[in-house]
Amino acid sequence: MNNNNILFIGAGKMATAIAGGMIVSDFSAGQIKAFDVSKEAAEAFTLKTGVQAECKNLKPLIDKADTVILAVKPQHLSKVSRKAGITLNNKLVVSIAAGVKIERIKELTAAERIIRVMPNTPAMVNAGASAYALSDEVSETDEELVTAILKSIGTYTKLPESLMDAVTGVSGSGPAYVFDFIQAMADGGVNAGLPREAAMKLAAQTVMGAARLMLESGEHPAVLRDQVTSPGGTTAKALAVLESNSFKGIVIEAVLASVEHSIELGNK
Repeated sequence: MNNNNILFIGAGKMATAIAGGMIVSDFSAGQIKAFDVSKEAAEAFTLKTGVQAECKNLKPLIDKADTVILAVKPQHLSKVSRKAGITLNNKLVVSIAAGVKIERIKELTAAERIIRVMPNTPAMVNAGASAYALSDEVSETDEELVTAILKSIGTYTKLPESLMDAVTGVSGSGPAYVFDFIQAMADGGVNAGLPREAAMKLAAQTVMGAARLMLESGEHPAVLRDQVTSPGGTTAKALAVLESNSFKGIVIEAVLASVEHSIELGNK
């Protein structure tokens, strides 16, 4: 693993998060390189990770790489494709471009060994939830490399590619739903008289603690909810308001809207 040369194409926030996790895991800064057309992004990547990043001369970096991580937005993939004179046919290619299918990545890059990954932004604090899917040509060694990378930024789940759009709706976009929920809880606390800073801290810690309790206890969320809810109590009153406003239904609709758009992106 330590002799695998890894190149990030794209040096934005997610690439920075992944590289940062790798550095504090079993990877060395010397085996990782990055490229971004933005000089500012390349410099920020190096500053935060200690990994060399460049904004010119991509081809020599590709030539030296064993693994290429495509960390660019879906609409920018064509800029690192055969149309741009770039081929990755002998590389392991890892794509984190939302909605872009393995077959499309093959067409663009001429690569055969493709791993499609859907990470999320909590990877920035090594608490990410990632899912990945493989092309048929991926070897066991290739998969071990990628799971080691994903382990360095949180947890990971292997799934068939047909479910990757669903992953986007749940964990890919999910942090945004949670941030909105935290803000709403804090706003309620402020309306009830809490100082803004205290309300935000209490709300965020409550969400983090509740998630940890569920994961570590193995209990169904409905069981844990009932443990907090006394008949006729304050929590029961609050849950009744959420229910009357179709809280769960709205969240389900949001997830499905994200899934649908991920499918649309993949078909472009």
